[in-house]
Amino acid sequence: MSGSQVEGVAAAVPATGVLSLAWLLVALPLVGAAVLLLAGRRADGWGHWFGVAASGSAFVVGAVLMVATLGAPAQERVADLHLFEWISAGAFTLDAGLRIDPLSLTFVMLVTFVGTLIHVYSVAYMEHDTSRRRFFAYLNLFVAAMLLLVLADSYVLLFVGWEGVGLASYLLIGFWNHDLPNAVAAKKAFVANRVGDVGLLVAIMILFAAFGATDFETVFGLASGANEGLLTAAGLMLLLAACGKSAQFPLQAWLGDAMAGPTPVSALIHAATMVTAGVYLVVRSAPVYEGAPNALLVVAIVGAITLIFGAVVGCAKDDIKKTLAASTMSQIGYMMLAAGLGPIGYAFAIFHLLTHGFFKAGMFLGAGSVMHGMHNEVDMRRYGALRRYMKITWITFGLGWLAILGVPPFSGFWSKDKIIESAFAADGGTGWQPWVFGTVALVGAGITAFYMSRLFFMTFHGSSRWPGHRVSETETVDEPVQDPHESPALMIWPMVVLAAGSVALGGVLAIGNAFEHWLEPVTGHVEHHDPVLPIPLIITLTLVLVIAGAFLAWRQYAASPVAVVPPRGSVLTRAARRDLYQDEVNEGLLMRPGQYLTRSLVYGDRQVVDGSVTGLARVVAGSGELARRWQTGYVRSYAATMVIGVVLLAAVVLAFRI
Repeated sequence: MSGSQVEGVAAAVPATGVLSLAWLLVALPLVGAAVLLLAGRRADGWGHWFGVAASGSAFVVGAVLMVATLGAPAQERVADLHLFEWISAGAFTLDAGLRIDPLSLTFVMLVTFVGTLIHVYSVAYMEHDTSRRRFFAYLNLFVAAMLLLVLADSYVLLFVGWEGVGLASYLLIGFWNHDLPNAVAAKKAFVANRVGDVGLLVAIMILFAAFGATDFETVFGLASGANEGLLTAAGLMLLLAACGKSAQFPLQAWLGDAMAGPTPVSALIHAATMVTAGVYLVVRSAPVYEGAPNALLVVAIVGAITLIFGAVVGCAKDDIKKTLAASTMSQIGYMMLAAGLGPIGYAFAIFHLLTHGFFKAGMFLGAGSVMHGMHNEVDMRRYGALRRYMKITWITFGLGWLAILGVPPFSGFWSKDKIIESAFAADGGTGWQPWVFGTVALVGAGITAFYMSRLFFMTFHGSSRWPGHRVSETETVDEPVQDPHESPALMIWPMVVLAAGSVALGGVLAIGNAFEHWLEPVTGHVEHHDPVLPIPLIITLTLVLVIAGAFLAWRQYAASPVAVVPPRGSVLTRAARRDLYQDEVNEGLLMRPGQYLTRSLVYGDRQVVDGSVTGLARVVAGSGELARRWQTGYVRSYAATMVIGVVLLAAVVLAFRI
């Protein structure tokens, strides 16, 4: 399905009625964070429930706004809420305001609903942590920052939320910073995101220089008549920002290490919120990209590279959370690929983002449940047969697994298959793009089926491999027997709700192309072409590859014994275990040259700048030292000096007279 025409983008109207309550979406979790941080230890007994209430209240407000927007005509579903005059500098003024439209409300509902479920889950997961109150304060801060990011009506205010999300993620990833690896992981995520932030700042500067404004209404209104080179530069800088926040190539190295944070953090940040901010930025900036087709093509290429990159890495990871992190990287690659396809892909990128938020958050919480039952063990090679001991976790995780595989009628089928179909119609059915992007999307689906099935079977099926259980006919682990057990109700029920979304959400939103029509006031109405392959054939090929990938994983990790110690593997396997050497590449291309450059600058500063200053000081000091030696304080020395001077003077006079 390829777009040939885009129309129907709605203009913004002033927010009135219940829409004027949109500021509460940011205020409620922000107040929650402030209260929990300022109350100190006095809030330890009730702070976690206060944090849940703050997030839940934001969800209620979001639901009210959603109902009000659904009840309005399509052309009135984009509204701007003025808050206050924020920046005034000469002739330039910028008001702080919020944009309430189908795109922002989609994110509001995802962030607040899934975020509240994760808050509830965290009450039990963090029960024995002495800093649980502070953890909930950071969760509230993160939710507030993410809501500000998606509701902002200008790039500058979006940047405030963007930085707030970066700060909150740093605090949450490094929450257990008493362990050095956790602190290092938080720092790595922070630095990688700062690289992306430079891109966003430069993009804002370019847009301001071109249009004299940074608010969406002005920028998007003027973008259609702007210079293509300027829009291309802005689009590429926006993409750089998106790569940093959404862990896309080449700024993807931080995501796996970010699993050092508590598991609810992984579910919130790395499934439903922060890592999707880059996709939001690209789709929100659609008018900019529409005038920069080359930048849009780069977006699609980056997405295609990342979806394969993450899938290959996921095939070799034994850490359950890092496997899910690689999966997140790959799935967001799908979303970026869809966004890079232009108008035909914008709605499908957000559609998959929404369904992914449910099934991936559910699987992250399921991983936390497994870790809870396995005494914080994360190595899947030490699991096996857990379906017998954790039946609810097995079922809920399994539903998410079927959803991410794209098995009909689960949610992932309705969203990811639409991206694959759109990729096969990337340019109206001509040229190289549909074949390349479509093939990449197809191959990614097959690899996804393999590594996610590998995770599922290694964890819940096959033989028991935890300490004290036989792992093969000749090998046992002689350590104390662990006691796998199901998680408490506060952890189970959020998983059940998310599993229900994994089953039904995609199908419900796909009825009559409901989600596409919902986003039309923002993304516009698109007339579609047929892809280069018949749609039934694309669906069939996708399902064949999914079944093949799942079967290979079953044969290798469920029907056959799994070694507790991983085999050496092929060259590609060893590379995938080391994240395809992304850290080594970053070190060789960025860190080491940066160190050498810094050392060279320091050397020049010390030897040239400081050297000239200190050299002059030494000359003055040396001159003073020589002069000081003549000042002995002895009259005889002064008299002798005078005599010597008179003699020398007389000699000179006599010499000239002769």
